[in-house]
Amino acid sequence: MDDRGQVAIEFTSMAPIILVTIALLWQAALTGYAFVLAGNAADKAARAGAIADTLRESRDQACRRAGREDLPGGWTAHIDCRTDGDMFLVEAHVDVPVLFPGGMNLPLTITSKAAAAKES
Repeated sequence: MDDRGQVAIEFTSMAPIILVTIALLWQAALTGYAFVLAGNAADKAARAGAIADTLRESRDQACRRAGREDLPGGWTAHIDCRTDGDMFLVEAHVDVPVLFPGGMNLPLTITSKAAAAKES
């Protein structure tokens, strides 16, 4: 029996499975990174809104600016800021991209909430 070409046949049959597995792992990493970005954006936005110098910019403007400040290019986020009594509340919604930021987004949005006591 002749085994020539067997390795090429096995590689050809396994290559699509390997590539799909790599793509799924990369997508899982991007989804996890979206959780990190949403949490960081919410925390920074809440802090900025809580300590905003209202003579220069409103709490809402400071909140939105700080929430988007550290987002890498290609990532989309929506920052919702509001005041509730002595607390400044933020919800950050980060869209999860498909395989790379800047292209299409999955119909999945990661939401993170944060709050901080107003200091002025």
